[in-house]
Amino acid sequence: MTVQRTRVKFCGLVRPQDVDTAVALGVDAVGFVFYPKSARCVTLDEAAVLRRRLPSWVRAVGLFVNEPLDVMLEGVRRVGLDVVQAHGDETAQGLAALGGQGVRYWKALRIGGQVAAEERAAWLQAGRVPADARALDEALGLFGQAECCLLDSAGPGFGGTGHAFDWSLLEGRSQAGSPRDDEPRLVLAGGLRPETVGEAIRQVGPFAVDVSSGIQGDDPRKKDTVRMERFMTAVLQADADRAQAG
Repeated sequence: MTVQRTRVKFCGLVRPQDVDTAVALGVDAVGFVFYPKSARCVTLDEAAVLRRRLPSWVRAVGLFVNEPLDVMLEGVRRVGLDVVQAHGDETAQGLAALGGQGVRYWKALRIGGQVAAEERAAWLQAGRVPADARALDEALGLFGQAECCLLDSAGPGFGGTGHAFDWSLLEGRSQAGSPRDDEPRLVLAGGLRPETVGEAIRQVGPFAVDVSSGIQGDDPRKKDTVRMERFMTAVLQADADRAQAG
């Protein structure tokens, strides 16, 4: 099996210098947050200015939470987003309207917790996944039309928690080779840091990894250049280890 390199998305970028550093380090995607309750939220106009700093090979991803279709489409148009990341309770049916407009989208699946049997279907339809492998199977099936499913840990709100979920739920789902055509690509998020991303890649084999708080400094709106560099180094080393192991 040919081992594919792990793609990398840096999310929650606010400052031009952080965008420039991300590009120089070789990231595949940069995420702009349009969730007003997030400390990393930017306006569409601010994101459009940052977007112009990206070369054609770096994708611009816009993170929205429970926004109507017209708001997300406006973001795509005004910012020049390549991908919409739906990080709230959006349903597969609702997101299909995005796809119908030719917009690529990712759906965040928030993993963790337990739910009563009578509420399970509603949880899954909103992308909330109880901590069991069968539930994850069902959720991935529901959102099978998404370009990617971003796997994050569940928390009290809709933003990233900065904590990892149980990676053993992903046993047997490695996408270190080419992902199958009948399933979304898996983007691993939640608690990734320079110190943990290498083990995450070796254990899970995701198509991509997504990081925000793991590369920030004391101010959530400022990324730490050293941590950004260390994160990318850890990803490259994990990929090299996997390739050597065959």
